[in-house]
Amino acid sequence: MRVCILVESYYPRVGGTPSQARLLASDLLAAGHEAVVVTRRWDRTHAGREIVDGTEVIRVGPIGRGSSKKWLMLPRVLPLLLRLPRYDLIFCPGLRVLGAAAVLAARWRGVPCVLRPVSCGEMSGAFFADGLKRAGLGLSAWPVRLALGLRNAILRRAESFVAISADIADELARSGVSASQIARIPNGVDEAVFRPASPAEKAQRRAALGVRPEERLVVYTGRLVTYKGLPGLLKVWERVARDFPAGRLVLVGGGGNDMANCEAELRAFCLARGLGERVRFTGDVPAVAPWLQAADLFVFPTQNEAFGISLIEAMACGLPVVST
Repeated sequence: MRVCILVESYYPRVGGTPSQARLLASDLLAAGHEAVVVTRRWDRTHAGREIVDGTEVIRVGPIGRGSSKKWLMLPRVLPLLLRLPRYDLIFCPGLRVLGAAAVLAARWRGVPCVLRPVSCGEMSGAFFADGLKRAGLGLSAWPVRLALGLRNAILRRAESFVAISADIADELARSGVSASQIARIPNGVDEAVFRPASPAEKAQRRAALGVRPEERLVVYTGRLVTYKGLPGLLKVWERVARDFPAGRLVLVGGGGNDMANCEAELRAFCLARGLGERVRFTGDVPAVAPWLQAADLFVFPTQNEAFGISLIEAMACGLPVVST
């Protein structure tokens, strides 16, 4: 079987969805199948076409950051999907932008389409609430209701939906997706990578990451976005840092291309409150396991979560977890 994986970002971009898509492509290859990945060319240094781990990766524009770029990818990706050589199935993780293009191409080509929401509110539209609010709109505005209605009518034509949690399965059902179309498949964690470190390994990890032996390391992993509760976390950490001089908070990840990106806001807060030595920003990293294996505590103040794989990764590393 030849599977087309349509995903907005892919290696060398980091993050949960691109990492899972890369693992899926590798596992398909190991099982005797083929995959072709269609994604966005985030940077001019990324090849427009190359082989990654034995899988063909095709990148289309527009190049660069900015939340509008993923929407501008749509008119370029649909013609490409229609003219690609043979594929037997389209799989699209993250349906809020590319899902409709995947379904339309699949219907045209006469192949099945499988969609997997990666966040709560992708189907209902609640995911877009913050971005619409900034534009002076709400989910009840008639242009928004019309656009969502048309998009969802297309999305419901997909053969199957993968629901990574009960909440997403319920949301799909409320949006008119039949029970026979929904498969409950939770995210998984590679326990060969995410595992407790021995005392010696932990000391090595901390030294390599510039963590002093006396520091109590509190780690968050994930995107730096408002709905992860990070502005509130920093307000709390200001008080914690005052009472516990050995505590150090590390935010592992970047704001990315999300409409709710709050990285600049978080950095400005730390600068204004004199927390520069007590809060560390790593930016995007190729692997989060070393940070988890170096940590003493994991904190995850999320307000809205589809699955929370960061929690599972931290638990697999043997960390105590504080979360909502």
